[in-house]
Amino acid sequence: MQNGTRLAAVDLGSNSFRLEIGYLDHGQIQRTEYLKETVRQGNGLDENRNLSRQAMQRGWDCLARFGERLAGFRKFQVRAVATQTLREARNRDEFLARATQILGFPIDVISGREEARLIYQGVAHLLPQSNERRLVVDIGGRSTELILGHAYEARAMESFRVGSVAWSMRYFPDGVFTAQAFETAEVAAKAVLDEALNTYRPDAWEVAYGSSGTVGAVSDVLMEAGWPEGLVTRDGLDWLLERLLKAQSADKVRLEGLKEDRRAVIGGGVSVLRAVFDLLSLREMHVAQGALRHGALYDLLDREHEQTDQRHASVTRLASKFSVEQTQAQRVSKAARHLFRQVAGEFSAGEMERHLRKLGWAAHLHEIGSLISHSDYHKHGAYILDNADAAGFTMPELHRLSLLVLGHRGKLRKLEVDFEDDVFVRQLLALRLAVLLCHARRDPDLQGLTLQVDAPHSLSLSCRHGWREAYPQSAHLLHEELTAWQKTPWTLSFSERG
Repeated sequence: MQNGTRLAAVDLGSNSFRLEIGYLDHGQIQRTEYLKETVRQGNGLDENRNLSRQAMQRGWDCLARFGERLAGFRKFQVRAVATQTLREARNRDEFLARATQILGFPIDVISGREEARLIYQGVAHLLPQSNERRLVVDIGGRSTELILGHAYEARAMESFRVGSVAWSMRYFPDGVFTAQAFETAEVAAKAVLDEALNTYRPDAWEVAYGSSGTVGAVSDVLMEAGWPEGLVTRDGLDWLLERLLKAQSADKVRLEGLKEDRRAVIGGGVSVLRAVFDLLSLREMHVAQGALRHGALYDLLDREHEQTDQRHASVTRLASKFSVEQTQAQRVSKAARHLFRQVAGEFSAGEMERHLRKLGWAAHLHEIGSLISHSDYHKHGAYILDNADAAGFTMPELHRLSLLVLGHRGKLRKLEVDFEDDVFVRQLLALRLAVLLCHARRDPDLQGLTLQVDAPHSLSLSCRHGWREAYPQSAHLLHEELTAWQKTPWTLSFSERG
């Protein structure tokens, strides 16, 4: 990206929605604007894990205001990510369909570990360069992320379903503070976080950092009371607990530095933070300036180039883990990319590169399910991708990749896809033809093979004179492919030029 390019990140958290806007300045992103609204979507999940109409409307109203501010931004300049509440919500598609339209940009629901990775990237990029080993803790509304890292590399990441909103609703439902309620909440939080003990041992890190709302809110209160700025200590947490117990309820809390939007969730946040301190034997925690939204911004930069795109590394790792035959994968990838270029349409150089990269990933992973069973390996591969923890990928991105892997062979009507999505359909066709042409597991003869768009939803493949006779099995498979496409809104024809 060019120096001066404007970038924006939207963080749809369980408690608050945030918008961060900045510009690229020699590899760093300089903030120009920051907006935050307390939406409390996490409070809107019912017992069946459906978002209430009121919670959805609060989110839509906020995104409408953010969308107005983002007018004029292009798609590659904006990253919007959603976290635990929308990971849980059964009716998230209903919310996201309208939310995406209102905001004007795609909204990616990210996995817990991907959220943790982006949090660490945000924290690391806003800290001074250091050789220290770090523990990063982010207590959000409905999840808590723990990350071990060094420099810009996150080495261990985990997300736990415990947070300030969820714990406030469960253990302080009426906002009443009692010693028993805090003890119960802390014990429950430790029970969820207990499995972190093996990985996040005291000898695994040197400095602990806290990111996001809860740690920042606690630090603000402690600083106003005379404690060191930007630092949360065990003694400070004990002092804060005493103040909350004396107040007896959230609406009676009078603490300098406590913002009104934090009052309703301070009980849950403090109980989770105290549980983290006890469980991990923390003495103090530094307040980090970076957060998820900053990580999303820097991830926009990393995605520009394959060598820095974390998704490329994840594809390589998955291919190795499931013993994919690299020669065949590269062969299919080369053929698929060659065919897609012929029918891709009018794209900018950047857009074309992104489409080709994603098609190449599908080609490299199309046989990932073969390690499980050769029978229906495409179905096994799709299942693996839909359920994998793949750093850099959002959940919708992984699902789209899984659909390409599922659809690279066999019947097309089994695919629950939008056949109005021209890019996906052309990627799918290019991949299916590439796999077909590479059936003998040797480099295919692509000379004279031309794929073109004849009309909307109509494509044709033509070959040079004599190609059919030279490759009868490939020609036979191509004719079977024509039949497969007849059962979709698209048509495919095959002919030999004279």
